[in-house]
Amino acid sequence: MSNTLRLGDQAPDFKQASSQGDIQFHAWAGDSWVVLFSHPADFTPICTTELGRTAALKTEFAKRGVKPIAVSVDPVESHSEWIKDINETQNTEVDFPILADADRKVAELYDLIHPNASATHTVRSVFIIDPKKAIRATITYPPSTGRNFEEILRVIDSLQLTDSHKVATPADWKDGDDVVIVPSLQDPEEIARRFPKGYTTVKPYLRVTPQPNK
Repeated sequence: MSNTLRLGDQAPDFKQASSQGDIQFHAWAGDSWVVLFSHPADFTPICTTELGRTAALKTEFAKRGVKPIAVSVDPVESHSEWIKDINETQNTEVDFPILADADRKVAELYDLIHPNASATHTVRSVFIIDPKKAIRATITYPPSTGRNFEEILRVIDSLQLTDSHKVATPADWKDGDDVVIVPSLQDPEEIARRFPKGYTTVKPYLRVTPQPNK
């Protein structure tokens, strides 16, 4: 039976070795957002570029209150050697943990073994987890396609914005673009209070307004 995690589910807790020592996941996450992303094995070319890109985006993750953490099925010793390669080839410094999931504990908890793709290697999934440890978004990539980190940051921006304001973000939205007032908000006084810059009614269910926190 699959342990598939759905949006809104509690992200499973675990204790696992990592490149930065043993990690108790929920305690390590604390009150931060988390991006947990999986890799099928160390010394794989696309994953090397992705871990380098994650390291290069350290400031972008930090200003959003996000902690990145990776998982690969290889042991800590292998991770240590791989990190040297990543730092050398990607001109960066990996300073976030890579879980050493040799016993497949995390892979099982997060349903990262998809037999139709590989009976042994984890699929390349991203989990965006909020400070309440709820899974808010998941993205799964094929082995041949590198992750789009601008998209991952865009999703985080959208989630954080829509958590604090009664809006949703339209297609191709980026931080600073106009947003949509949620259809459930109908009280005119509340709308005026929440959106003092005004809004445009394209259709009764499609009301566009400037991003309220800009």
